[in-house]
Amino acid sequence: MKKTEEKTLVGVREIARKANVSIATVDRVLHNRTGVSAKTKEKIDAIIEELDYKPNILARRLASKQILRFAVLIPSVSAETDYWSAPLSGVEQAESEISAYGIEIRTFLFDQNDKKSFTKQAGKILEANFNGVLLAPMFIEESSRFVDECSKKNIQCVFINSDIPDKNSLCYIGPNLYHSGYLTAHISGYLLKENDRVLIVNISKEIDNHHHLLRKEEGFRKYFVDNNKTNEILKVDIRDTAYESVKSSLSETLKKNDINLIFVTNSRVSSVARYLEQEGIENIKLIGFDFLNDNIEYLKKQTIDFLICQKPIEQGYRGIMALYTHFVHSGTIEKLYYMPIDIITKENYQFYRN
Repeated sequence: MKKTEEKTLVGVREIARKANVSIATVDRVLHNRTGVSAKTKEKIDAIIEELDYKPNILARRLASKQILRFAVLIPSVSAETDYWSAPLSGVEQAESEISAYGIEIRTFLFDQNDKKSFTKQAGKILEANFNGVLLAPMFIEESSRFVDECSKKNIQCVFINSDIPDKNSLCYIGPNLYHSGYLTAHISGYLLKENDRVLIVNISKEIDNHHHLLRKEEGFRKYFVDNNKTNEILKVDIRDTAYESVKSSLSETLKKNDINLIFVTNSRVSSVARYLEQEGIENIKLIGFDFLNDNIEYLKKQTIDFLICQKPIEQGYRGIMALYTHFVHSGTIEKLYYMPIDIITKENYQFYRN
């Protein structure tokens, strides 16, 4: 440890010598503390960049003996979708890289179909002593209240999967939901003839609160308006997510209407694919979200034509690393980090990494 500390000190001494300031002044800049003029800070920052100086973070963290505690508040894997195993995998990857730096991560899982379970888990976080929270804000009102309470306690929040634009947060890492829907409509445009009908399918117990689904729908519809598409767009909201309910709702809708394309606004597209396959319906195009095992199986069979994917593993990883960068490195965090919108087909799925 002594050799490491001496090596770090030599680096600081060299910066101080070149800047003609004290070691204490360099230390203030490195730790982002006050008491240094803007001109001197700019000079020291330039020398740090010139020398490519990288302080030994491990030595600094161990010396401080301060534990940083991050909470993760995301949905649990459900019977209908295993989507949330992907962000959790990203969180675990980040944790394996930074746990040695005196950082603890605790995961709180809630039922995405139950607002009360979200509120209960959020309450546990507020009662404890956390520095930052990685949050998937599924329920807009409950999430907004939670973020407000975090702000009062000076707990930094990072959003993934969906944003709350009017709420104070460190950053948002995830899809641009509106443009995801808009792009899906653009793809649909190539599959539809002039008089073809489109069916939007929302599958969620809390549709009115799941604003991420509604933003995708909004973007989808806007594409048709912007491009003067006259295709009729119908919609069915399925609030019971069990397969039998999905089957019943689709059966009733398709008996009454000739549908040429179905757009499912979330990862439960495999439930619709299952229904189409069981009923032997082959003339309806199907588009949905997320690179999940069930979805991929139907994609391989071309029951699903396209999957829209936006790297949930990377969202979880980047979310934790944003908190780490903020607290440990005092680094600048990009306020909005939109994930790429990837289009997955039968032909390219085997090359994709979530």
